[in-house]
Amino acid sequence: MKNNIYLLCFLATIFFFKNCTKVSEIPDDTVVSDFVWKGLNAYYLYQDQIEDLSDRRFNSDQQLNNYLKTFTSPSNLFNNLLLSNDLKSRLIDDYTTLEEPNIRSEKGFQYKVIIEPGTTDNVLCSVLYHLPNSDARIKGLNRGDFFNAVDGTQLTLANFESLLVNNSSNQLTLTMVNFDGTTVTPNGNFITVDNEILSSPPILKEELIPQNGDNIGYILYNNDFSKTYLNDLNNVILRFKNQSVTKLILDLRYNISGGGFTSNIAKLGAMLTEQSADAVFIKEQWNTKAQTWFELNQPDSLSTKFPKNLNSSTPINSLNLTDVYIILNGESFSGSSATELLINSLTPYLNVHIVGNQTIGNNTGAITLYNSVDYNFALRNNTHTFALQPIVLTFLNKNDQDYESGFSPSLNLCNNEDILDLGVLGNSSEPILNRILDYISNGSLGNANCNSDNYDHIFNSISKEPDLGVFIEQILPNTL
Repeated sequence: MKNNIYLLCFLATIFFFKNCTKVSEIPDDTVVSDFVWKGLNAYYLYQDQIEDLSDRRFNSDQQLNNYLKTFTSPSNLFNNLLLSNDLKSRLIDDYTTLEEPNIRSEKGFQYKVIIEPGTTDNVLCSVLYHLPNSDARIKGLNRGDFFNAVDGTQLTLANFESLLVNNSSNQLTLTMVNFDGTTVTPNGNFITVDNEILSSPPILKEELIPQNGDNIGYILYNNDFSKTYLNDLNNVILRFKNQSVTKLILDLRYNISGGGFTSNIAKLGAMLTEQSADAVFIKEQWNTKAQTWFELNQPDSLSTKFPKNLNSSTPINSLNLTDVYIILNGESFSGSSATELLINSLTPYLNVHIVGNQTIGNNTGAITLYNSVDYNFALRNNTHTFALQPIVLTFLNKNDQDYESGFSPSLNLCNNEDILDLGVLGNSSEPILNRILDYISNGSLGNANCNSDNYDHIFNSISKEPDLGVFIEQILPNTL
């Protein structure tokens, strides 16, 4: 009886995937819309909650074609087939733009913008850091400096984006000022820096901090979790391993949000805790139809194990950590989708201490689907460049725990760094790092270094980059 049930399930899933093929004639004017509907019908995580995506919605190809023709564009169709609160699934009109960037580029310095106290229109900029290979570093523009004008023009709410954020001039002359928390005072200094876009080093700081018999490693990681930067991290981990580091502070406060593929996040996880090759790092839960097919045909594809190698020639260097302290990135230290996945996946294996604020709970993953018989790239329809990036699964850890409600921090931070006391990054006296070291040493949370004057923070040059979510790479069934 049990075998008969499995057989029925298998036949049902075969019928489903066969039903979603493109073997029948598709009118030229509905090729893209047909791809959109069938891709979402097959893999959209919330397919069973959308009436128009039901397997019983249409009795024939003609009925489906008639339905598709009621929409003025593939985009209108796509948006109509999503849950109303789904802000993460995307329709891409040109998949050639989707290749993973090799190098992250950024301005030679990063900054925050606040409204100048006592005014309603003027703004003041606080320098967060400069890149080590930048003209800003050479000219002496440092963390904690303030400026309020560019090229002699006072920065305001109306003009700071055009004069600073989107300025394409070769150079910027910054009017430097002193700020005591209330009053802005020109100090007579002007710094002219190249308005350059540079390759961003993945690691801004690497420090070994001995404390109470522990060797604590500190990494200020500046990039996304793309494969481009993993080798740099791997080299730092080796140095820490040789220095007998047992606790690690992973500072992601300036880490950008995107670039999260599960395979890359698993490699980072493997650097932090040494586990056997069969230990599960991530589990996947797809929609009912796809989950059934994968369980019957590709069960191993539903979990990501701890990898042993970065690539064919480079082994992963692993620390045997007992504790990792992760300073969250994102707006108000609320984390990103990639950071949340890393935290959840590591939790069964070591003590993960979260430093920041309540996270959002972004526990879903997406995949890129192309218009082909198996939705993979190789056999794609070359008559158009549309692709789908729908939410297709939720992530679980080894213990089947998800994080839909987010994570509460072990150590709370204020929503913004104190711009009057930013400190020196990587120095044990830097306010945020100092609080963590106190916490490690004696369990004390220390004093919260909050924005006591309630400055109106209106822009962060790092946070302007959107969180595109976590993506998976999966071999999908050939539906012919």
